[in-house]
Amino acid sequence: MSNTDISNNIDAFWMPFTANRQFKNAPRLLVSASGMHYTSHDGRQILDGTAGLWCVNAGHCHPKIVEAIRAQAGELDYAPPFQMAHPKSFELSSRLVTMAPGDLNHVFFANSGSEAVDTALKIALAYHRARGDAGRVRLIGRERGYHGVSFGGIAVGGMVANRRQFGTLFAGVDHLPHTYDPKSQAYSRGQPDEGAELADALERLVGLHDASTIAAVIVEPVAGSTGVLIPPKGYLERLRAICDKHGILLIFDEVITGFGRMGTAFAADYFGVQPDMMTVAKGITSATVPMSAVFTGGKIYDTLIEATPIGGIELAHGYTYSAHPLATAAALATLDVYREEGLFERARDLSPYWEEAIHSLKGARHVIDLRNIGLIGAIEIEPRPGAPMKRTYEVFTGCYAEGVLVRQAGDIVCLSPPLIIEKPQIDRIVETLRKVLEKVD
Repeated sequence: MSNTDISNNIDAFWMPFTANRQFKNAPRLLVSASGMHYTSHDGRQILDGTAGLWCVNAGHCHPKIVEAIRAQAGELDYAPPFQMAHPKSFELSSRLVTMAPGDLNHVFFANSGSEAVDTALKIALAYHRARGDAGRVRLIGRERGYHGVSFGGIAVGGMVANRRQFGTLFAGVDHLPHTYDPKSQAYSRGQPDEGAELADALERLVGLHDASTIAAVIVEPVAGSTGVLIPPKGYLERLRAICDKHGILLIFDEVITGFGRMGTAFAADYFGVQPDMMTVAKGITSATVPMSAVFTGGKIYDTLIEATPIGGIELAHGYTYSAHPLATAAALATLDVYREEGLFERARDLSPYWEEAIHSLKGARHVIDLRNIGLIGAIEIEPRPGAPMKRTYEVFTGCYAEGVLVRQAGDIVCLSPPLIIEKPQIDRIVETLRKVLEKVD
């Protein structure tokens, strides 16, 4: 392809999280989509086993969502969110809080999971300052955690590859250990029985730093992008109790687990553990228009409101595109689709079949562990000696050649299909993986 052909110069796009030279030597281009499938540039149908990037929960190009976006673009393309608003932002907020667990009754809109995480961290710091506890500035994340790619997100995140290029990040950040122990948890179905005591590491950090310095702990209820690490039974409950004991806010990053992925509205519902704040994105619009949000409880919102004189700005934070009209229209239509088509219930009902399908790969070539919860799955691949991730990359490209999209996360294949998936499509994903694993050295 000539670099002088400007309309098709693939070198101009610096692709994110991509080995650019490798990709551009053999591009994989998706040109259209519908339901469970993409169409590739060479006309093949690609079964989507990953809901895009954990996000297309309602399936691709759902007519109701597409029409809502189209109609909104012709009615109101943009409205400033600072000192102004448009009606759908309030309608969407009201609908979201009726879905939220516990007392999470206020919503702050952003545009991506990364922005939602930064927003939640800033709210946590502002909340403690507003209540006269400004010494609480320390933030606690978790090893192997993924909280987006902003400086705040990679600071509290624990994926080393996402941080090593950027030098010193924020001071005052520490990390809990991750929750995965292959010796006791390998081939677990759903939540592992062992490992709840790993939450007690928070007590150690309290002893090291003193609770009076710690503002918040942020964790993914299920760690997704690192390779699907599922919390042991009792772990989240214990983490919640320790946070309560020491006056620390608990933030759930539900960018992946929110909106039906677990067979419930949110993972907080699935696990029965109430966070103080919750970040969401991806499934809020089924990925049709970028949008994210932070749910907060009344105590946080009321504290910040009451600490500011009337007429003053209670939180000096926001984005040009917060509650963008197209995004709110897409989100409202997406919530309608979830309800009308019973997609959360569908995911719940499919979960046992999904579990059996995933675990049918036990004994398949190169497989060293299998994990599942809700409509999420992970197949851990034994790395090729001296060449980590190479074998799993070949599994990814091999599945794509066979017409199935899976996701590589290091030496792990991750699966998270749209919630509209059918049982024969589950079978096809698993059998394609089995076939490709047999071919890969």
